This record gives sequence, C-alpha cells and structure tokens, in this order.
Amino acid sequence: MEYFTPLPALFGGVLIGLSVVLLLLTNGRIAGISGVLGGLLVSKVRDAGWRLAFILGLIAAPLLYAALAGGVPPIAVTSSTGLLIAGGLLVGFGARLGSGCTSGHGVAGIARLSPRSIAATAVFLTAGMATVFVVRRVIGG
Repeated sequence: MEYFTPLPALFGGVLIGLSVVLLLLTNGRIAGISGVLGGLLVSKVRDAGWRLAFILGLIAAPLLYAALAGGVPPIAVTSSTGLLIAGGLLVGFGARLGSGCTSGHGVAGIARLSPRSIAATAVFLTAGMATVFVVRRVIGG
C-alpha cells in the first residue's frame, strides 16, 4: 500500500460520521448515497434542495481538496471502460436489491444498530472478499 495515510483517513472518517449525524439530526434522513441520488431523481420539489446540495458537496469536496493540497494521489485505472460501466450497473442493481448501498448500510445503518444494515454490510464484505479471492486466486487476475 503505497499511499497508506492513517491520519487523513481517520480525519475523513470522522467527517463522514459527523455528516451522517448532522443529516440525521437536521433532516431525519439517512446519508446513503443511492437513496440520496435516487430520491433526487424522483423527488418532490421541496425535498430536492438538500439532496442536490449533498450530491454537489460530493463533487465539490475532492475538487476543494485538490486545490488546497496541490493535487491528489495518482490513480491507475487498468480496467476497460466497458468493464467499469458493467461494474457500476451491477453496483446500482445491488444497491436497489439490498435496499441501500454500502454507505447507507455500512455507515448510517450500523451507527443506528439496524439489524438489516448489519446483515447487509456483512453480506457486502463477505461477497467482496469472495470476489477478490476468486479473481486473484482462481481466475488469476
């Protein structure tokens, strides 16, 4: 792990946790990205403001970080565009099937001690580990 940065990661985790708590306390909403974005696409007009601000914040935050830090660590994407699109579609389908995404279940749901979120997060992690094992050890990728 070339870019292991525990303190910035801890700081980022604290900020994510605070944002989840603030959204829950101020709006009574869960900060799951698939739910926020999905609700924005089919939302009532009165509900769209905070959702749009949330999504714009997700886009603006890394841009602000890059400006303040003088850039971001390089990212090497070695997969094809088609594979990335297929993966994104599968993640979206899984988020709908699982009634939420990893951020909603893993961050907000577990913090609320939701049994459904704890189970969903355990399934996410197990499936992820199994996928890495199969790709790296069985297929040889």
